[in-house]
Amino acid sequence: MAKKKGKDYFGLGRVVSIILAIFPVTAWILGAVTRFMEGKIVAGLIRIIFGFNIVWLIDLVLMIISGKIMRLLNV
Repeated sequence: MAKKKGKDYFGLGRVVSIILAIFPVTAWILGAVTRFMEGKIVAGLIRIIFGFNIVWLIDLVLMIISGKIMRLLNV
């Protein structure tokens, strides 16, 4: 499946991405994998360490509003 530019969770559709973001474990894993795939190693590690709490809630809200996860750190 080809990745759509600017969309998260491997270019999946918006509804599927929102469903995946609802579950904390999948949002945590997919958020970290997405950041690693972008080449953002530090951001991926931070998502692994802190992605299960407030980052999950922010990702859920942003996924519903814009279809993208939070990008706080672009390192």
